[in-house]
Amino acid sequence: MSALPSFQLSRLREIGWSKWDPIGVGGPGHGWPADEYDSYLLQAAGQLWNGQPDEAVADYLVQIETEHMGLTAVPGIQARALDVAKAVHEYVETLRT
Repeated sequence: MSALPSFQLSRLREIGWSKWDPIGVGGPGHGWPADEYDSYLLQAAGQLWNGQPDEAVADYLVQIETEHMGLTAVPGIQARALDVAKAVHEYVETLRT
């Protein structure tokens, strides 16, 4: 695949804070660092850029929540992660043109 583009963190953060926020802190306006999820969202964007399907990226996000963050898998976790993956994918596709 081609080299990774420069992803706009502001766009990834918008997606992450509005659709994901697994810790449930509500975002940087609530005293939490704006970059809390940056590394995960950048990894997801890179995976999508390199051709990984949305479902694989959703699995990655669920793994981050349950294994890395140690959170309990709640009902709807996979669907929420897939929604995030699709939103990041839509953003990534705008960079191809």
